[in-house]
Amino acid sequence: MAPSATDPPAQASTPENAIPPAQLYTPRESRFEKFIEVQADGYQEAKARRDQGAAIVIDNGSSATRAGWSFEAAPRLNLVPIYSRYRDRKLGKTYSFVGADVYADTTARGHMRNAFEAGSGIVSNWDVMESVLDYVFIKLGIDGANGGVDVPIVMTEAVANLAYSRKTMTEIVFEAYSAPSLAFGIDSLFSYDYNDGKTGLVVSSSHSSTHVIPVLNSKAILTQATRLNWGGSQSAEYLLKLLRLKYPTFPGKLNSSQAEYMLRDHCYLSQEYDQELSKYLDWTGLEDRDHVIQYPYTEEVIVQKSEEELARVAEKRKESGRRLQEQAAKMRLEKLIRKEQELDYYRDLQNRLANETKKEIKRMLDAEELKDEAALERTIKELDKSIRKARTKDVGGPEVEEEVEEPDFSLLEIADDQLDEAGIKQKRHQKLMKSNHEARARAKAEKEKEKARIAEEQRVDEEKRENNLEGWLQERRNARAGLIQKIKDRDRLKADLGNRKSLASQIRMKSIANLASDTPTKKRRRGGDDDNFGANDDDWGVYRQIATGDGSDDEEEEDLGVTLKTLEADLLKYDPEFTDQHTLDAQTDWTKSLVHAFLRGPRPFDLKSQGEAHQLHLNVERIRVPEVVFQPSIAGLDQAGIVEIAADILTQRLSGVGGSQDAFLKDIFLTGGSSLFLNFDERLREGLRAYLPAEAPLNVRRAKDSVLDPWRGAAKWAGGEKWKTAAVTRDEYLEKGAEYMKEHDLGNAYS
Repeated sequence: MAPSATDPPAQASTPENAIPPAQLYTPRESRFEKFIEVQADGYQEAKARRDQGAAIVIDNGSSATRAGWSFEAAPRLNLVPIYSRYRDRKLGKTYSFVGADVYADTTARGHMRNAFEAGSGIVSNWDVMESVLDYVFIKLGIDGANGGVDVPIVMTEAVANLAYSRKTMTEIVFEAYSAPSLAFGIDSLFSYDYNDGKTGLVVSSSHSSTHVIPVLNSKAILTQATRLNWGGSQSAEYLLKLLRLKYPTFPGKLNSSQAEYMLRDHCYLSQEYDQELSKYLDWTGLEDRDHVIQYPYTEEVIVQKSEEELARVAEKRKESGRRLQEQAAKMRLEKLIRKEQELDYYRDLQNRLANETKKEIKRMLDAEELKDEAALERTIKELDKSIRKARTKDVGGPEVEEEVEEPDFSLLEIADDQLDEAGIKQKRHQKLMKSNHEARARAKAEKEKEKARIAEEQRVDEEKRENNLEGWLQERRNARAGLIQKIKDRDRLKADLGNRKSLASQIRMKSIANLASDTPTKKRRRGGDDDNFGANDDDWGVYRQIATGDGSDDEEEEDLGVTLKTLEADLLKYDPEFTDQHTLDAQTDWTKSLVHAFLRGPRPFDLKSQGEAHQLHLNVERIRVPEVVFQPSIAGLDQAGIVEIAADILTQRLSGVGGSQDAFLKDIFLTGGSSLFLNFDERLREGLRAYLPAEAPLNVRRAKDSVLDPWRGAAKWAGGEKWKTAAVTRDEYLEKGAEYMKEHDLGNAYS
């Protein structure tokens, strides 16, 4: 159940730098506990007590059906009003399950139905209700004549129960079970009567709704009763919606049954909701307020090596590196020796060519696959340069600067008719070389120009900083804000592209489909069927739009990050108000992130841990969900809160009723399972105090047992004189019909 007012206060939180390991709670849900045997001893005793008014008492609630004998202190049966029925085609048998037995069979879970309409205390599935009653009478061991029930029945019903619902239940009890008599009563009034209440205000917060009923001299004033359409089931559904919104990609399975148990075990009412909510995610004490629900998971098994094995692997890696270095040095030495031999050979060839004829020179060069003597000279220079570089790399020292010779373009001034075939080829080569030389010169000039421009911008920037520091800082602040917005937009776009239902993802898919289509839907700008894609530079932006692979925008991310760090460095240096805490890195630190505290609590989150990925953190939800009964607007409910309802009844609507206001104020009675939240009575007392005079007496009390007292009150009432006059006998049913009912102090009124 939810924490009660008698629970001890929470211990003081530990310092933030000594956060203990999280206490993990396992998720609970409804399940099959045990098989319930038939208990015929109670029926035998009831027959023996027939003259004393023994009766079957059934608290027919939407969360649980409790049944037992009026002469006993507690109900014998406590079951959920659910039913499942399916046929096994292989075995040719039909199986029926009632109550918790439904959870014993996987197939039965899929066919489960509730007897009550969702979110209300009105029975809607009468075949389910009849099966639940069958189960109750069988387990109680009732064996009347012709299979009927020969013991009177007392049953609870909802406040202002529908006439059709009461009529149908009456018909089932008298026609299907042939009961001798039947009496209905309101569960909260039975609880109030059991707790010796006479005049007061009954506040019943149950599974399906919350009712406020004034009672005068043991008789309910139902004309002034008010219902708030919020109870335990609505709270559980609201909690489930909040968790699914909080963890949209949670890998575990969330259901309403688990949410109900979370609501009972972890939620409570805050005495100062607004004040506590504003500080709930503060890091101080968050480890106590944050409850971690650990769902089942399968952790990835990573084989951990011992320190000796790690040292052995590191030594082996070093040894392999040394061998590779030795092999590389040996290969470089062999390559250097080969180059020196080649250089000596080509120099010797160059010396031998000096004394040979042109024909012999051509033959010797062709044998070496050289075009002419100039090619031989270039080969010698390249080998000499390569050898010097290799020696410098091995022994260290400054790098050898390349000697740049002025290119020779003399043949470009000579006409082609004055040159032979070899001269024309050489002229073409010089023309190409001149184009390359001029292109390199232009690139070098542009580079120097860019350097000069950057230097000029830096000079102007420094001059502006010296002359107008505040304006310069404001420009830096604006530029930083714009970059941060760009980064956020980029991250948001990435997240949207990860969701195939988002607008950005749909636009991307349309662009891809349009590019791949033979008949794209994009209108031609110039008419005709010619594809002029690319004529406009904006056309190429589509590839940036659809590129989402790894590394697609790494350069852009790096540029944004570098520029942002440069701006923040300037602000840190010159802006006294800008500190390390204002940088983006500090603001995105998880220890300062409110979102991290909300989603993951006060401890770091490991993305690779399956255990942490299967955790739910309950923090703000612990006080937000129970608060709805006091502030229904939180959940979008267009009704007044329970304090306003009770205050309106006490101060306005009971003025013409007999009895003073003080009599009602002296006994404000809380019952129902949803009233068990910690601080429920304190909140109601403090809330009503603001509407009442300072000297007005005000007493708020709880039921001895908010869950079982309705059944016990009905059992106490059964067998008495009031019960005998309020029960409808079978003869009266046959004479006056199923619509006939008798009014009494603890039941509904005829309308």
